[in-house]
Amino acid sequence: MDYVIFRDIAIVLLVGKYMGLLARRFNVPQVAGEILAGLLVGPCILGLVQPSDFLTQMAEIGVVLLMFSAGLDSDTDELIRSGPVALAVAMSGVLLPLAAGTVLYLAFYGFSGFQDPSFHRALFMGCILTATSVSITVQALRELGRLKTRVGTTILSAAIIDDVLGILVLTVITSFQDPTTSPVEVVVRMISFFLLSALVGALVFQVFDRISLRHPHTRRLTIMGLVFCFIMAYVAEEFFGIADITGAYVAGVVLSNLRDSSYIERRLDINSYTIFGPLFFASVGISTDISAFSPTIMAFSLAFLVVGLLSKVAGCGLMARICRFSGGDSLKIGVGMMNRGEVALIVAQKGLAVGLLSAAFFPAVILLIIVSAVVTPIVLKLLYDGHGQEVPQEKTDPCTDR
Repeated sequence: MDYVIFRDIAIVLLVGKYMGLLARRFNVPQVAGEILAGLLVGPCILGLVQPSDFLTQMAEIGVVLLMFSAGLDSDTDELIRSGPVALAVAMSGVLLPLAAGTVLYLAFYGFSGFQDPSFHRALFMGCILTATSVSITVQALRELGRLKTRVGTTILSAAIIDDVLGILVLTVITSFQDPTTSPVEVVVRMISFFLLSALVGALVFQVFDRISLRHPHTRRLTIMGLVFCFIMAYVAEEFFGIADITGAYVAGVVLSNLRDSSYIERRLDINSYTIFGPLFFASVGISTDISAFSPTIMAFSLAFLVVGLLSKVAGCGLMARICRFSGGDSLKIGVGMMNRGEVALIVAQKGLAVGLLSAAFFPAVILLIIVSAVVTPIVLKLLYDGHGQEVPQEKTDPCTDR
């Protein structure tokens, strides 16, 4: 056994924690600080920690736990209540960034046909842009006293649906890596997996619900939840060729309506917050390769940033306008959805693992995450200060009442 792994973990956790605190001081998510910590201690700058199979595997556990927690935090009742409005906003906010990111990559690196690997890489760059992280937006709306308004509810619900759609897009695109797999087979696999998940999920939920009723707030719930998460991640990847994070996310959604779902999430967050999460985010920085950061990639990174921000604002904002939101409220929804975070990193890391993304493009993803995290709350505050009160919520469904 190579005991240097203990030194590496100690360095990553220590530097990651204090870089995260420094980031928070400047009103930037701690995630950004942990990524920068990876850049600092990794080969890019100090070279204290080198990429290794161990760190990669620890990061993979971290990303699975993050997606399981995201599933646990899903509000399925809110998804149902939000109806077609949030679904329409989310779909537009996925399709336009996907197309814009794909076209941007092809404009820089050329198009050689739909079956060419470069087209698959272009699709994956667009897939990264589909992700939305509303943790910063939620905090900003809460501070402004607007979280429970029609705009706030729409943003929150659309972001949840956005994550589901983004994972589905990721599953389809990563399946293209297998040249023997046809698009029809990919769709069949996805449908089969989700049908199996619905059947197994219904049975597992009943088991967990009884345990939760008889033994509330016990550690056995957390352990069994973790077992279910890992089994679903394994089954998704091994038997259906679907990303393991999809299985983990589905496992979380299945358990999200339990009485003790928040208890399980809090217990898991201890491990995720203290070790697996920081190792995952730091691994992004450690894996980043700036030696290949050419003027072309620098120009692409800046264009990726602009396209990433504007495509979300345009996609979500225009659909909100079609759904009869006012112009000001539509713009707020678009801006609220443009923030990126851990989901974009998870998608990027998965692309690196399957060979759809080069480490040289990680700076573009990191730049988008950091800038969007800083810009989103500032622009939201300016919009609310400039447009004043929201239009009262209509009694009828704005997308179906014509």
